[in-house]
Amino acid sequence: MAALSRPGLFLDRDGTIIFDRHYLSDPSQVELLPGAAAALARFQRAGYALIVVSNQSGIARGYFDVAAHRRVERKLDELLAEQGVTLDASYFCPHHPEFTGPCDCRKPGLRLFLEAAETLGIDLPRSVFVGDRPSDVEPGLRLGGTPILLRAGAAAPATPAGVIPARDLEHAATVVLGPEAER
Repeated sequence: MAALSRPGLFLDRDGTIIFDRHYLSDPSQVELLPGAAAALARFQRAGYALIVVSNQSGIARGYFDVAAHRRVERKLDELLAEQGVTLDASYFCPHHPEFTGPCDCRKPGLRLFLEAAETLGIDLPRSVFVGDRPSDVEPGLRLGGTPILLRAGAAAPATPAGVIPARDLEHAATVVLGPEAER
């Protein structure tokens, strides 16, 4: 087990970092949300490990395979690298209870968050959990971190008790890190 050394920024992928394309499997459709790379760069400069944790039920449903998912991950990595951002890790759950039965890795399950914490030496209570659905941020409540629910768009979910609302990833960075200093 790695020694606890730094906080993590646990991020949902679709609707948080990139535009949510229903069951995304085509790398050519990966598009960063406005301001997402700049916000991630701020967290990275502040010492946060950047960790994506996503549910990918399209695999369980047979819409695409793990190889297609990995191609999408690589495209995201490339787009972020062009902006000077590097993800520390990406984790995903390929299951869906209706197709594969229950699992402990599908959010809001904690398995992938705990694996990342152990592997990367993440201090969970100092960590931030950001997503566009309550199931993305519930692990933050359960693990003692800071959960932030993105509320952009007309279909924004209600904000559960104990969860901080934010418009987008840039706003989440300001909530956690404060306003960005003038350059």
